[in-house]
Amino acid sequence: MTSLRVRQRLGKYRIVRRLAEGGFATVYKAHDTIAGINVALKLPHAGLITKDTLEAFRKEVRLTAGFDHPNVLGVKDAGFIDDHFVIVYPLGKETLGDRMGRRMSNKTMISFAEQMLEAVAYAHRKKILHSDLKPENFILFPGGQLRLADFGIAKVAHRTLVASGSGTVGYVAPEQAMGKPSLRSDVFSMGLILYRMFSGQLPEWPFSWPPPGFERVRKCLHPDLISFLRKSLEIDDHKRFADATRMATAFQRIKPRALRGTPSRRRRAKSSVTRANWKTLRTKEFLKEYRSLLEVRGTCSQCKGPVSESMQFCPWCSTKRKIAKEENRFRSNCPRCKRSLKTDWRFCPWCYGAAVNPDAVPRHGDVRYAGRCANAKCEGKDLMPFMQYCPWCRRKVRQPWKIEGANDRCSGCGWGVLRDYWECCPWCGRSIRKR
Repeated sequence: MTSLRVRQRLGKYRIVRRLAEGGFATVYKAHDTIAGINVALKLPHAGLITKDTLEAFRKEVRLTAGFDHPNVLGVKDAGFIDDHFVIVYPLGKETLGDRMGRRMSNKTMISFAEQMLEAVAYAHRKKILHSDLKPENFILFPGGQLRLADFGIAKVAHRTLVASGSGTVGYVAPEQAMGKPSLRSDVFSMGLILYRMFSGQLPEWPFSWPPPGFERVRKCLHPDLISFLRKSLEIDDHKRFADATRMATAFQRIKPRALRGTPSRRRRAKSSVTRANWKTLRTKEFLKEYRSLLEVRGTCSQCKGPVSESMQFCPWCSTKRKIAKEENRFRSNCPRCKRSLKTDWRFCPWCYGAAVNPDAVPRHGDVRYAGRCANAKCEGKDLMPFMQYCPWCRRKVRQPWKIEGANDRCSGCGWGVLRDYWECCPWCGRSIRKR
């Protein structure tokens, strides 16, 4: 089996730690020293890399490279690095399997169900059978976003490891176990994942109805959603949804009433939560996920919401920002906007302020640099996230900044925003339209 040490270099990647190991591959968290981001590296065990499987891997990588869906995890890169075959993915927080080990609200489960169905439906519309749907192949990213991984990669592995059939024991459809998979097999696997998520228990062969945990399902879910689950778990594949597209369409029809079966005592508990408490919980969740990523160091002078130095407006109350000392990250300060500056920057990258040290020689190597100036004649080139202007040549940054792991963008400036948390865009001040 492949084994790499912590801090070992693999091309441009530096190994941070091992995330998981299975019969097919080992997965590592690694740091891309060129892009300055963390990624997931999957290294199939050397014994699996034959001429035939290598060609199959290449075909699957080319296939997933054309995917464009927010709930599908595409492959960033694949190939040999230092004699290791490496598949590179964006790095998520955890798998759905990990998340299922902790309590989830019904609202969260409905959101996850919708995202999973949309991902599989997208594949089915492209006539692609996943064949290895399981909680461990759904990766959770910041903002509650789920993305489906291992398209085709799992099939190549299982064709190598098991001559007949494919899939993961526990989530495989009966006909798939017999070596006759179809799109309806993915429907059955999705039914098992959803039932486990809602009930806390995974149905087992011979899959008789009602499965274990049905009492909990009956109390919490609307009868229409229960009927939806039952149809997904039919032993006779012809009685199931024909594919995930029809399954997702059916789910959308019943989604508005999916939780009407929730006991009244839960509704009373929910109604007792005040708006102030809700805002506190929202702020705590935001800080948990984004404090480090956005370098949140201060609070708004008006609403006391958490803010970072690069924000031009408070995202919670839309107040124009005034920088306080506790937010400063660097040694010197801009005399105009009071934001802190590095000593080798020639201009303020936040307000287009005058030169701080016009004779400074650009220095590099700061891990916080995450972008490049578009000016070919610029001496410095490196940009930190959410800079308005290049601190070396003063050119306005045209490429919209994204928030890593989030897909929402401001309708005004196009920069990344967190629609689930913020009331307005912190970069241009425009109000954010809620979902």
